[in-house]
Amino acid sequence: MQFEHLGVRPRIHPDVVIAPTAVISGDVEIGAGCQILHGAVLTAEGGPITLGAHVIVMENALIRASAAHPVHIGSHVLVGPTASISGATVGDEVFLATGVRVFNGARIGDRAEVRIGAIVHLRTVVPPDAVVPIGWVAVGDPAQMLSPDRHEEIWALQKELDFPGFVFGLDRETPDLMVQLTERYGAALARHADDRRVD
Repeated sequence: MQFEHLGVRPRIHPDVVIAPTAVISGDVEIGAGCQILHGAVLTAEGGPITLGAHVIVMENALIRASAAHPVHIGSHVLVGPTASISGATVGDEVFLATGVRVFNGARIGDRAEVRIGAIVHLRTVVPPDAVVPIGWVAVGDPAQMLSPDRHEEIWALQKELDFPGFVFGLDRETPDLMVQLTERYGAALARHADDRRVD
């Protein structure tokens, strides 16, 4: 299914194969030879998503851009089942395994591997040819790779990256943070009420 969102339609190379249950919404450009499998969602929430050539987006993966955080995925990239990419830049020949999470402002270099269930945190830079091990967390610039049992170290690095400020423009110390966050984000998402199916 393809939708016009905020007046912009997806632009898809004619040889791309899109499963009938995939959703492509808004300012999304998909290059030659790409495959978008069942349940995948590519949603441009006010900012563009660009996929190079021969990108495979597997079942139930989510790729989301915002006005402040576009998504660019290079060529010959595999986005595994249930993976999530939000507002990030991914180089060429990158492997993003099943269930990975890549957050806003992250940059993943060419030929890097982010293995099953790993996380590339907010504003993190994974260099070319690097590997984020299964279930580990990459955090910082340059990325430090930490096992999930090292929560205090991860939090110490992550806190400085300021998720609520960077993604939502809100101070973490705001007393009603979740009230403001959900109301502001909900208002932005409500713009989908005017979407129009175009396929």
